[in-house]
Amino acid sequence: MPNFAEELKTQRWDDHRYYHHSRINQSLHLVSAISFLCAYALAFTDPALAALIGWLVAMTSRQAGHFFFEPKGYDHINQATHEHKEEIKVGYNLQRKVVLMTIWALSPVVLYLNPTLFGLFEPHKTAMEFIRHVALLWLALGIGGLLFRTVHLFFIQSVQSGLVWMTKILTDPFHDIKLYYKAPFALARGELIDPRHAQHHDDDEELHEQPGRA
Repeated sequence: MPNFAEELKTQRWDDHRYYHHSRINQSLHLVSAISFLCAYALAFTDPALAALIGWLVAMTSRQAGHFFFEPKGYDHINQATHEHKEEIKVGYNLQRKVVLMTIWALSPVVLYLNPTLFGLFEPHKTAMEFIRHVALLWLALGIGGLLFRTVHLFFIQSVQSGLVWMTKILTDPFHDIKLYYKAPFALARGELIDPRHAQHHDDDEELHEQPGRA
């Protein structure tokens, strides 16, 4: 596919510059990234435990950063309203995340009321069996959410855009550690907003103003 690496770079940059201004959000993304890597390491030996780490630690810390700490007013650096950024978001915007996290939160209730989940599980006999069934349900939800949005992007954008986004999501933990490993130290100094966004924006504008540069 032509320009796959370039589109991946663009999606990563847009995600960073639009949605990661807060040092608290960045620090929580660092926690999330490390947790996801732990989940990746466990995925082939204990998928249920991997799912518990992925959802209870990695996803909750990641989404808490977006919902509670990321500024949602007018973005003067990128000259964009929050509504505009939500509209052009390639992956899950906040509205879609609310739907996903609601399904995640309600799934244990559904499993409790229907222990076999329409024949998918043997009825649990202990609390630990119930927790592991919930974890496997969450694992399926995570995989399903990833594939659903990827295929959705095939139709509303392109096959390449969908595959690029899926690649971005799967490799985000590695990239987030690279980007945000200094965020907790900046936060400890009292820096709530990343000042590099302004510098990166100026550099990006200068790059696009140079003749012969795309």
